[in-house]
Amino acid sequence: MSQADKLYRNYFLEYASYVVRDRAIPDLIDGFKPVQRRIMHTLFETDDGRFIKVANVVGNCMKYHPHGDSSIYQALVNLANCGLFIETQGNFGNFLTGDGAAASRYIECRLKPFAKKVMYNPEITEYVDSYDGRNKEPVVFQAKIPIVAIQGTVGIAVGMSTQILPHNLLEVLEAQKKALRGEKFEIYPDFPGGGIMDVSEYNDGLGKVAVRARFNASDPKKLVIEELPYGVTSDALIESIEKANATGQLKIASINDYTAKKAQIEICWQRNVYSEDMIPVLYATTDCEKKISVNPLVIVDGLPKAVPISEMIRFHAEHLVEVLTKELENDKRHLLEKLRARTLERIFIEERIYKSIEDKKSQEEVRNAIIEGFVPFEAELGGNPLDDDDIERLLKIPIRRISLFDIEKNRAEIREIEGNIKTIDYNLAHIREYAESYLTELEGMVDREEFARKTEISQFETLNARQVAVRNMDIRYDPETGYIGTNVKTGEPLLKVSTFDKIFYMKNNGEYRVIPVEDKTFIGTEGLFYINYGDKEVISQEVFTVIYSDKIRDKNVYQIKRFRISAFTTDKVYSVISGPKAKVRKMSIWPSALITLKFKPGYGYKVLEDTMRFADFPIYKSPTAAGQKLTGKVLASISIRQTKDTSTSAEAEQPSLFKEGDDGSGS
Repeated sequence: MSQADKLYRNYFLEYASYVVRDRAIPDLIDGFKPVQRRIMHTLFETDDGRFIKVANVVGNCMKYHPHGDSSIYQALVNLANCGLFIETQGNFGNFLTGDGAAASRYIECRLKPFAKKVMYNPEITEYVDSYDGRNKEPVVFQAKIPIVAIQGTVGIAVGMSTQILPHNLLEVLEAQKKALRGEKFEIYPDFPGGGIMDVSEYNDGLGKVAVRARFNASDPKKLVIEELPYGVTSDALIESIEKANATGQLKIASINDYTAKKAQIEICWQRNVYSEDMIPVLYATTDCEKKISVNPLVIVDGLPKAVPISEMIRFHAEHLVEVLTKELENDKRHLLEKLRARTLERIFIEERIYKSIEDKKSQEEVRNAIIEGFVPFEAELGGNPLDDDDIERLLKIPIRRISLFDIEKNRAEIREIEGNIKTIDYNLAHIREYAESYLTELEGMVDREEFARKTEISQFETLNARQVAVRNMDIRYDPETGYIGTNVKTGEPLLKVSTFDKIFYMKNNGEYRVIPVEDKTFIGTEGLFYINYGDKEVISQEVFTVIYSDKIRDKNVYQIKRFRISAFTTDKVYSVISGPKAKVRKMSIWPSALITLKFKPGYGYKVLEDTMRFADFPIYKSPTAAGQKLTGKVLASISIRQTKDTSTSAEAEQPSLFKEGDDGSGS
């Protein structure tokens, strides 16, 4: 490997790792990509309870995010539209119509209290230098709930991608409670636009879901789309409907979009067309139904990993216990410090230790006097002697406060602090129950009606366009021009087809092919023998019989071949005969028939006629198999009569679909 190749390899790996960890894939702990985390950090820093211009948030966030204001603005809009942590004011766009948000200078936002409750605690959050070293930013917020599972995410990195569907907040919190109790739970996506969802293949976030629009079909002549599938805007949906209408799959008289805060797309049908007949077609041919594949890729311990949704919730149940333990221990430490300060203050004033320092001349004498004064009260201080910080705090007590000191108020404060410490000790001893009550408290902070489930979980059969396609176009063939198709004006109609069909044809010269339905396709002027739909299941049911002549040692030999066609490639031309001098004489798709051969007189033949049946010859699995000899005599004619079975007499001459093949005369 050359030096240049090594450099390229190293730089590429560094770039790929950077994109994965620092741009596109969210962290499992707080569920944020770096730009989202920096936005939340900026909002925490600037939060004063009032709305702030988005332009100001973006500007402040640029201290941490080195990739420009447009990426920050768009990420902020998307994060705000989730409705979980950020309260908005102004036009933040409409996910139903696809309309974008107003410019950042016109819209405002502020944090919801829920955001601080869930993730903000600087004392247990690790911070690192920002890209220019002038500021500090969090490595990851210690979130108490699985944010990435609630909000969902989409990200494309180098060689990998993530797609996690949003889930219902209240359902996730309930699942987290069950995980704390060690109980089983099931969790499925929930979309802000509602709709209907089939989760039979969801596979805990590792599979896919099918989503559908919700219709109001109370009027048989007018259909109203009231809820859209996830990820589909009203404009995109209408475009797909109009495309299906243009190809003749739908019969629409008019379509109108009244979507605003809720989806409302009104479809009026043509005469003699009704909603109940068109609903399956809408699901099969338009964006009214789509499948979404999911891949729950997140950063775990610095590396990308696909984590099932239930595993995310179990992880956060245990993570919640760890975070709450740290917070309680921090709170207890602060209360103990406060309790010590209040106790020192009470003893210092109540026991008049401050009087002993009035006549001291030096700092050292003052210090020693205070220490000696507290010796009798070391038991009240938990056996911990005074340190320099304690002494400094006591010396800063103003004279006014000493003179107005309320001993009863001080004792009440101490009792309150001691009560809070006991509560913390109890919660630490029952941490899982405390964690569950914490989740209940979070549930009480949100509007249950706003966060109620919007998407209905159902099970339905996914339809494809071929299943519901209406065969309403005629296929015609013109032997004069050699064209076949739906836009050929001459010739008789042969088949009714849809745009999703393929057709199989076989010509009198033995060539056959499968082609898609098109306006015009040139196949030659040799007449058609057979035409049908191009499904292998349809064609493989037919038994083709071909009688053909071939030159063997300068003598015409007649052969017969019976076969099925079970495999073919679209648009590829095949032939049932081979050899430059081979020529088809008769073709049939009758399952049973009687063959009559009449020989030319004058060649010394004692018998001038012979008969045989199709059943006398085997049926091959492939049209490429060699034929069997029928006769080597000079023929005057060949005729085929259909029979019901091999035991009956001839009943009818074979009709030709188009013109009859050469009857073998003049051989």
